Formats: sequence, structure tokens, C-alpha cells
Amino acid sequence: MGQFSQSGKFAHDTACNTAESTRQAVQATVAQSPAGQAALNAAEIAWARSCIASCKLNNNSQGMEPFLNVLKSLGVNS
Repeated sequence: MGQFSQSGKFAHDTACNTAESTRQAVQATVAQSPAGQAALNAAEIAWARSCIASCKLNNNSQGMEPFLNVLKSLGVNS
């Protein structure tokens, strides 16, 4: 679901890209099992929440919608 951020705002890009790297690492190591899917979902949620927090802190709350949509698709409230 994720991708590396290139907003041009260093702090925001760094925060989102660090979260994306972590998400990708989890994705590469989880097994195709219910437990693996749960770990992947947790990584997706953590990634989206990290990016939302960065949007609020570093980006004047701009750009949050895609991350909020990820949480909604996973059945999680922000």
C-alpha cells in the first residue's frame, strides 16, 4: 500500500520514509499465514499512523487523506 514520500519537506519525508522502510521489512519477512497477515496488518496500521502524525506535525495536516483511507480499509479508526 505504501510508497516513499517525496513531498519536498525534509522532516515529513524522513518520517514517512522511515515508516515505509519498516513496513516493507515486515512485508518481506512475514509468512503467508493468519499470524503473518496479522503482522502485516499491524505494520500497515503503524505506517499509516506514523505518516498521519508526520502530516500533522510537519505538513500542516496536509496529505492525510490517503493514510486515513488505509486505516479505514483495515477497519481502524484514526
